[in-house]
Amino acid sequence: MPGLHTHECSVGKPGGFVERLRRGTYLAHIAEHVTLALQNEMGFNVGYGRARGTGETGVYNVIVAYEEEEPAREAFKTALELTLAAMFDEPYDAAAAIERLRDLADEYRLGPSTRAIVDAARRRNIPVRRLTPTGSLVQLGYGIHQKRILASQTSDTSALAVEICQEKPLTNRVLRNVGICVPEGRTVRSADEAWEVARELGLPVILKPEAGNQGNGVMVNLRSEAEVRAAYEVARQYRGDVLVERHIEGDDYRLLVVNGRMVAAARRDPAQVIGDGRRTVAALVEAANRDPRRRTGHCSSLTRIKLDEAARVVLAQQGLTVESIPEAGQTVKLRQNCNLSTGGTATDVTDEVHPSNARMAELAAQVLNLDVAGIDLLCKDIRRPVMEQGGAIVEVNAAPGLRMHLQPTSGLPRDVGVPIVESLYPPGAPSRIPIIAVTGTNGKTTVTRLVAHMFETARQCVGMTNTDGTYIRGERILEGDCAGPKSAQAVLLHPRVEVAVLEVARGGILREGLGFDWCSVGIVTNISPDHLGMGGVNTLEQLARVKQVVIESVAKDGAAVLNADDPLVAEMAAACRGQVVYFARGPDNGILQSHLAQGGRAVFVEDGAISTAEGSRRHRLVKLERVTFTAGGALRFQLENALAATAAAWAQGLNPALIVRALSTFRSDHRMAPGRFNVLGLAGRQVILDYGHNVGAMRAIAETLTQDGSRRTVMVIGLPGDRRDEDLVATFKASLPFVDEYVLHDLKDRSDRAVMEVPRLMSGCLTDDTPYTFAMDQREGILRGFQRTQPGDRLVVIADIVNEALAVLEALADVKVGEEETCEDPVSRGLE
Repeated sequence: MPGLHTHECSVGKPGGFVERLRRGTYLAHIAEHVTLALQNEMGFNVGYGRARGTGETGVYNVIVAYEEEEPAREAFKTALELTLAAMFDEPYDAAAAIERLRDLADEYRLGPSTRAIVDAARRRNIPVRRLTPTGSLVQLGYGIHQKRILASQTSDTSALAVEICQEKPLTNRVLRNVGICVPEGRTVRSADEAWEVARELGLPVILKPEAGNQGNGVMVNLRSEAEVRAAYEVARQYRGDVLVERHIEGDDYRLLVVNGRMVAAARRDPAQVIGDGRRTVAALVEAANRDPRRRTGHCSSLTRIKLDEAARVVLAQQGLTVESIPEAGQTVKLRQNCNLSTGGTATDVTDEVHPSNARMAELAAQVLNLDVAGIDLLCKDIRRPVMEQGGAIVEVNAAPGLRMHLQPTSGLPRDVGVPIVESLYPPGAPSRIPIIAVTGTNGKTTVTRLVAHMFETARQCVGMTNTDGTYIRGERILEGDCAGPKSAQAVLLHPRVEVAVLEVARGGILREGLGFDWCSVGIVTNISPDHLGMGGVNTLEQLARVKQVVIESVAKDGAAVLNADDPLVAEMAAACRGQVVYFARGPDNGILQSHLAQGGRAVFVEDGAISTAEGSRRHRLVKLERVTFTAGGALRFQLENALAATAAAWAQGLNPALIVRALSTFRSDHRMAPGRFNVLGLAGRQVILDYGHNVGAMRAIAETLTQDGSRRTVMVIGLPGDRRDEDLVATFKASLPFVDEYVLHDLKDRSDRAVMEVPRLMSGCLTDDTPYTFAMDQREGILRGFQRTQPGDRLVVIADIVNEALAVLEALADVKVGEEETCEDPVSRGLE
């Protein structure tokens, strides 16, 4: 693999990796570089790689860049096999392995037509997402601005036009009606009928499948009955009847028309070899196919030549067979059609096309209503009008291959992906929708729901993901934890979405990254201990680094919304390419003041109201008494959620009046924010339902409830087993100041822990005078908790599955769960 000699490695110069090899290095490092080199051999231009130890002896993380995931996985597997074979001096057929990888790459890589459009879109900063792992179906743009392509066929391509083009006689009839030259011809259903029509038209003739493509089954310049009958047997193997047409003398030209304008043209020559007086036709073809530009399929600049039945018919026309030895310099044709897909070559002639020929091609595309059309034209000289030389348009392609224009065998390449993208997205046309990404430890879901509510208040179609599900215009379309990249992509694929508000969890970032390339606004609520000890994240600083990925994805014209009261969050400003909007509980925060002094933007509480500021200018937005879900600002964690959401909507340019309306109409109840400090009434008891599974969330509940010591409190709690013991203990101990009695239960997903292991761990934190009982699951826990309370008591449910918890509470009340209660209300009114 000669490419290894160019790897710089840590030495910082070409040949650096080879130098490291000579000094001695470790297997993971070698596997990293060999994997990259193998991908380069497969035709993927990748160069980034890292090998890092995990802390466990002999165990490494190896990270390599890739264009297509499955071929990269296979390249890594092959790299290990090859390297180990070299280490132990075992036989290994590296050439065969590389050829196998190339074939796999051809299966997965985008074809040249699709790739040209995708590359042109990316240069325009238009989002691109492949919708099938091995096909060419690709989405451009997000949400309401999305378009789709399938090779050169676009979502603007008329289905009726495609149908017409698939029926060649109908195509000719439509073109003839507007005065475009097309050859005479008829469809036939037998070899006898084919010969009869050929005699009527006059020899020579062409035979081709009525509904063929890519030149398959096309036989030209047929001058005898035997040739016509043999050609019929070839053409009849394809779909539809066989079309017999008058043969037109001249060269084969393809004119590409995009959005009504000819943008490229190429002369196509059939597959052929040149004799040397020594080798047979078969040997000459084998030699030609060894050209590295020739591969099977359509992924390379040239396609391998096949010696099939069609080739034998053409050879017979020249008095040859595959075993014949042509004279030196003799040109031997292997096809009469000139398609690249059958081994042909192309020469760019864009600048030579006579204006009248270009106009005729443009008219043909227009009359068939095709946004992208490949017009096949036969004539002796493309520089002269076709009408003067007896030429004609012989075919119109609704999904033309672009390879001949992108990589002509000779002549100037034409970047024809650009005009296709411009036809889909004219200059200035939007391709993206606003994406607001929300991460942090606590408050993510509430902030996500509140931001979504703000844009819904503005009558925009919002796509939202969070730990409860995926929502489109307020309707849940997917249930479960949807805070990962796949759910984000589902929203961005939806054709009605105008704004995407996406919760981004730590686990999704570590597993698969983000579901988008960049966002308009990135929000980080706070950083506190949660999921430490998992995925190589052992400290708060490392957790912050994971969350910071969202801020690094903020666009240059976007904004990062950061909590100035949290130092780990505030310092993420250095990683943001766009502007920074801080939020804080008060205006005296030093970071916030310094930011404003430099003309920055911030949201904070001042004189009992949420205010916005930019530099020295301040605007009083809304009094806290109107923001009821914060209890007039008494619920500190809800206040921070309100500030974060306000900053995000303000940064995105939402009208302040709409922000105020949303803040004053949002409710932290089970309808708008299920499981996020929902306060309910049940048979004279106050019920608080919350999804607080970490120490930060539990401290926020404690801070709120210790202000009201008038109620006896029973807590129903089960904690996830995928946390470290010390984190589970810290979370549980944070509840001790405000709880009088506990019901400790197990969760359905114990994460490899033993049955009742976590409940027993929690019980070990209790003193002898604190009553508690065990339950097997959440449902049993809630029922026991209710039995342990009396009217006037408080029941706190730390929910694992929020919907299940609500269903149990509804069953206890025997009516719908409904009216919200404030924490200060001393008497419950019952569930309604």
